[in-house]
Amino acid sequence: MIRSLIVASGALILTGCAGLPAEGQDPTPLNPASRFSLQVEPGIERVALAVHDTGLSANQTRALQDIAGRFHAEGAPVLRIEAPSGDDPAASEMASRIKGALEASGVSSYQVQVVTYVAPDPRAPVLVGFDSVRAVVPQCGTHWTNLTRTGSNAGYGNFGCAVNANLAAQIANPRDIVQPRAMTPVDAGRRAVVFDHYRQGAPTAAEREALLTQAQVSSAVN
Repeated sequence: MIRSLIVASGALILTGCAGLPAEGQDPTPLNPASRFSLQVEPGIERVALAVHDTGLSANQTRALQDIAGRFHAEGAPVLRIEAPSGDDPAASEMASRIKGALEASGVSSYQVQVVTYVAPDPRAPVLVGFDSVRAVVPQCGTHWTNLTRTGSNAGYGNFGCAVNANLAAQIANPRDIVQPRAMTPVDAGRRAVVFDHYRQGAPTAAEREALLTQAQVSSAVN
């Protein structure tokens, strides 16, 4: 009886180890990209500027230039200036100067939005920021399954996670995950010139490129 109990216990242990397939218990996706799809989460880029009667300081001007650069790089639609609520003329003047400094840094006036927020003090800081988007980096290796159970020919649970985690960490603009960038306008003038040369039977390559090609061929023959 003792021998039977030992054998039965060993069988239960082995059954428990082999019970979970390599792909896990979740429904098997079509491919690893559907299991670890690239996703984004909302964020915010913001800087708080103290209100001075003398206007913007040198450090505040540099901070505005920095946030304007990040605003352009990320491609956010609106750069928001939040002034404290109240009738403090210095805060209102500060918001106006901030708007001028942002426009001087290359931000279009229609992209700058000036609003107010409920503040405990009329001299509370003026907030400048925009809504950002961050790529979600999946956490890999949090759970493991039996990698030897490959009877269903499906990838294991963590398969593809590291690749998408690296992509999410390296993408310069996470907004590209949400939607592709708009195409830049075509060079219709250059295209018309090339087609005109083609119809006439003339070389369509640029003159410099043709000369460079001839020089390379001549050098190779010699």
